Amino acid sequence: EHYRSAKSLGEEFGITYSLFATWYRIYKYQGESGLLPRKGKRHFSASFKLSVLTAIREESLSLKEARVRFDLSSDAHIIEWQKRLDKFGPEGLEARPKGRPLMTKKANPQIKRKVRKTNKALTREEELLQENEYLRAENALLKKLSALAQAENKRKP
Repeated sequence: EHYRSAKSLGEEFGITYSLFATWYRIYKYQGESGLLPRKGKRHFSASFKLSVLTAIREESLSLKEARVRFDLSSDAHIIEWQKRLDKFGPEGLEARPKGRPLMTKKANPQIKRKVRKTNKALTREEELLQENEYLRAENALLKKLSALAQAENKRKP
């Protein structure tokens, strides 16, 4: 006689039915510990990702059921894993490096300076060429700084 529906409990506590139902499934599979907040990011191995996708396919699990069973925070994880599996195969589930790739000397086309191969003393002509290169770079830097200062002054009323 004291049983109430998830919908009526959700309305009483101001929670949507689907969220309340998800919390109930989590509690059913994992107990109280499943409802506690998580700390930090979790990293999943390629074998774990593949086992989740295999279980979904073989047992006809919904995304929500799989998320609860495998203790995932979002359905989006599973959707992204499935896309990568379809596109790249099992190798697509491997962890990928984050961030911008490191630059190498070959990757930067603006570096035009020749690298010296010997430790011999510079000739007078080579010294003058180096000084000329330095002065041109310094001049370009000062021009850029001046242009930035002018642009800043134009912005201020």
